[in-house]
Amino acid sequence: MPRWPAVIAMVGLFAASCTADQGDATEADESFRAPVPPDVDLDIHSVPLSEIVFDTFDGGSVALPESTPELRVELLDAIPPIDQPVYGGVEDGDWLDGDDLVLGYVAGGEAYAYPVKILNFHEIVSDEIDGVPVLVSYCPLCRSAIVYDRRVDEDTLTFSNTSALHESDMVMVDRQTGSYWWQVRGTAIVGPLTDTELRTLPSEMATWQDWTDRYPDSQVLTRDTGFDRNYERDSFATYSEFLDSGEFAFPVGDEARNDDRLLPSELVVTVQLDGGVVAYPVERLDGPVDDVIGDITIRVVPHDGGANVVEVEPDGSAGPALPARTSFWFAAVAAFPDVILGP
Repeated sequence: MPRWPAVIAMVGLFAASCTADQGDATEADESFRAPVPPDVDLDIHSVPLSEIVFDTFDGGSVALPESTPELRVELLDAIPPIDQPVYGGVEDGDWLDGDDLVLGYVAGGEAYAYPVKILNFHEIVSDEIDGVPVLVSYCPLCRSAIVYDRRVDEDTLTFSNTSALHESDMVMVDRQTGSYWWQVRGTAIVGPLTDTELRTLPSEMATWQDWTDRYPDSQVLTRDTGFDRNYERDSFATYSEFLDSGEFAFPVGDEARNDDRLLPSELVVTVQLDGGVVAYPVERLDGPVDDVIGDITIRVVPHDGGANVVEVEPDGSAGPALPARTSFWFAAVAAFPDVILGP
């Protein structure tokens, strides 16, 4: 039987970098605080409400059905999103080590790097890049690094962090409808937008050294976030060992927990196309791998820290970048139970 209270208390060692060690909110914190969304409509949902669990950041947890509107507001954005990102040149990343991870995004001929050491503290960055409203999302408990288009039909959504987890993954809330969103899947799971999916955009994980070697003119998210945080600390550096010992920070379903094709913390790049969902274990790739999903030939190109995915042109050359999700294996299985492993 899962020892959730003990396990959740243990994860406080990791979450401390995002909450307890931050001290009191600074004046800048207050000025950057996001608006409160409508309260979630619990009558509309696609997953059991009991499987959504709030982290109270004191070693405890509260399932959504037992939470109150007051508690939901209290926990909202305890890990604050960045709504006003400030970028600099590569020189503004000189505080990063070469093997530090970044979430990379390229659009309109510009490259952008989001250091994981910053994302650990914020998890959500909203911006508009090359005319597209983007949601840069990252959950340390899943190492799930995904960029989404924030547009749904004619509306552009903005997002906050509920402090809740589903399948041990961040649950976001849009400030327009109060719907709850499962970060890895990119799907609303509670509220009026339930079953709505965000469009995934091409992105990749990489080491800082690898990213700047390939994109020497990259923009980088700076530590000028409006919040006072110790961004040089990475409390999740050893988290994979915690997972592979059979422990999870928050409840995870049997399919993800018991899938032994890979270790829970193996990093995979998952590609979702009309032909199915395929995951590629990053560290097991010796070089570029071509594969076919449906009627599309893709190429997975590994590099230090991650991999990028492109469509293969008829002449065999690399084509446009394809949407992909980077995450731990258990999170990919939780989001896509029918996922298969690529060659």
